[in-house]
Amino acid sequence: MEFAQRGTQQSSSPTTSGSQVPTGSSRNNKTTGSRSALMPMISLVLSGLLILSVLFYVVTGNNIGANNEGQYVASGQYQAVFLNGGQVYFGQISSLNTKFMRVQDIYYLRVNQTVQPKAGSAASNDVSLVKLGCELHGPTDAMLINRDQVIFWENLKTDGQVAKAVAEYKKANPNGQKCDTSTSAATPTTSKP
Repeated sequence: MEFAQRGTQQSSSPTTSGSQVPTGSSRNNKTTGSRSALMPMISLVLSGLLILSVLFYVVTGNNIGANNEGQYVASGQYQAVFLNGGQVYFGQISSLNTKFMRVQDIYYLRVNQTVQPKAGSAASNDVSLVKLGCELHGPTDAMLINRDQVIFWENLKTDGQVAKAVAEYKKANPNGQKCDTSTSAATPTTSKP
């Protein structure tokens, strides 16, 4: 019986130390207790989000949420695009994202090697810049290149040899490229029955 009376006495009568418990203090202790229990949890969640943000920042190449590589393309200038297989294309990058790049007004190098040099002279290589478009398969003057095939790309100076050669080509061909179909395309043969 004394046990049953103890519980009711504590809530309505003074405590054994002689001080009275203020009304509503147990309610404030519960609220403060739950807030103090949430603080470590909130701190842990915020720390986790911060760590994830830093990891994402590092993994994406310091460009959170977007591929900002396109900002480095010098518009109006030509770029050199170096591919895995050793091929290099010169043109203007018009679109760039994580999956592909679009290049237009394309040129490439052709190396014409002398098969048999003249007696007493060394073998020489004749390097020329060729405009894309008159090849056997007849490509248009735009190309989509998979980004996983690109080793790197760079802007070309306007006074560099490639840019000067392109300017000379355009000056010599103001109406664009004229393909000689008799030499650049295979002519179909017809067989007589």
